[in-house]
Amino acid sequence: MTTLLEMREITKVFPGVKALDRVSLTVEAGEIHAICGENGAGKSTLMKVLSGVYPHGSYDGEIVYAGAPLRNRHIRDSETKGIIIIHQELALIPLLSIAENLFMGNEVASKGVISWPQAFKKTEDLLRQVGLKEPPGTVVGKLGVGKQQLIEIAKALSKNVRLLILDEPTAALQEADADRLLDLMLELKSRGVTQIIISHKLNEISRVADRITVIRDGTSVSTLSKSEISEDRIIRDMVGRDMAHRYPERTPNPGEVLFEVVNWSCMHPEQAGRQMIKGVSLNVRKGEIVGIAGLMGTGRTELAMSIFGRSYGKGHQGEVRMHGRTVDVSSVPKAIQAGISYVTEDRKALGLILDEPILKNISLANLFGIAKNSILDKRRETQVAEGYRKQLAIRTPGVQQKVVNLSGGNQQKVVLSKWLFTEPELLILDEPTRGIDVGAKFEIYTIMKDLAEQGRGVLMISSEMPELLGMCDRIYVMNEGRIVGELARGEASQERIMALIVKDVGKDAGKVA
Repeated sequence: MTTLLEMREITKVFPGVKALDRVSLTVEAGEIHAICGENGAGKSTLMKVLSGVYPHGSYDGEIVYAGAPLRNRHIRDSETKGIIIIHQELALIPLLSIAENLFMGNEVASKGVISWPQAFKKTEDLLRQVGLKEPPGTVVGKLGVGKQQLIEIAKALSKNVRLLILDEPTAALQEADADRLLDLMLELKSRGVTQIIISHKLNEISRVADRITVIRDGTSVSTLSKSEISEDRIIRDMVGRDMAHRYPERTPNPGEVLFEVVNWSCMHPEQAGRQMIKGVSLNVRKGEIVGIAGLMGTGRTELAMSIFGRSYGKGHQGEVRMHGRTVDVSSVPKAIQAGISYVTEDRKALGLILDEPILKNISLANLFGIAKNSILDKRRETQVAEGYRKQLAIRTPGVQQKVVNLSGGNQQKVVLSKWLFTEPELLILDEPTRGIDVGAKFEIYTIMKDLAEQGRGVLMISSEMPELLGMCDRIYVMNEGRIVGELARGEASQERIMALIVKDVGKDAGKVA
């Protein structure tokens, strides 16, 4: 194969942090090359160097692309050479149409006037190439994340992409959408498009990648060929040690019932007449980790948010009990007062204030905990933040660092710190390991284990069934806003969970018929 890209001894330094330390990467033309590493290892930074987000001169080292030196001053410079990056946070404008998004800054025009008929025709052709059957005039914000990812790839194709970089492309996708995207990657490879994928999902990497480069602590550790790829080897290179056990060992010892939801129903906060949750009942005991399984869109997050007072409105019925007594969860402050905390699935939009430092994010949900006579004590705030930085091993030069500059795994630890500081008796975790690496996942699991051993309750929502099976003492299965089954640790399996979902879908179909 012909070498398309060489990155030689790239070094990138931020204030107080060496993000990349003489990293080298070689990508052959026509291959799918995966980059793996823990959060904060430098993967995204390396791709931002390549794509011009970090311009030439802001880093040391040399880049050779298609046989010539590459010195991008701006992301437009890389795009003119066919290097297109699709970031984890999609760059589409929700209120504009597909066609407008595809050709923004690259308008289909004649004599300075946009030709919408031509733009729509080209859009239809591009959408056909990525397997998307949507009218070009469809507003992007009305589409799911899976379809938006395909639109981003169509946008790359409109720019005559030669090297496509995908940063965590399936992190927010359900399984069917992720499979569709991986199939498209293989299709693009057959057309000669070279691709670099950053992903924590090792099964997906094993499926599509021709080679893998592993980065650890800002340095390139290894490059593995297809025949050398195995999950155990990748994990060992990523974390620098063998991980024979993906989940911490624990001996469940549940106590009395701590938390109960009894016949809980609620309506959609924005769509009148739409019932989100339908008569749900569940419980969590002291020292117990309980999971909620189900396909995306079945009401798991809506249930959690309503229990935590975030979407509590008209039409609510049922009770939430702590220690057998009914508690008021009609608002977030009241839910916190009742001893409940909720770690959202969308940490960047709903869990953190990204432009604020770590210490302010940690103290945000419990300002009384750092106050003296109703006046905030800055010294106490720093002490609390430093305590959680050490306890949860948040990798940062200091608690004054802005959260936006942390890796995904460390951001998640800040969110956890914020809610642990409220001293909850029940912690609800919604997709707690989404978008973080295997090493950081183990650390999150260990925090869950420690909470259970302290006699607290943990209620975990997850789309990753191995995670539910590896961590939970019991698993509730949800579908269409209802609990359709409950499985104890010893009887739970992926097959049994899916059987409950499919059986319930079939039952509903029978009712319609």
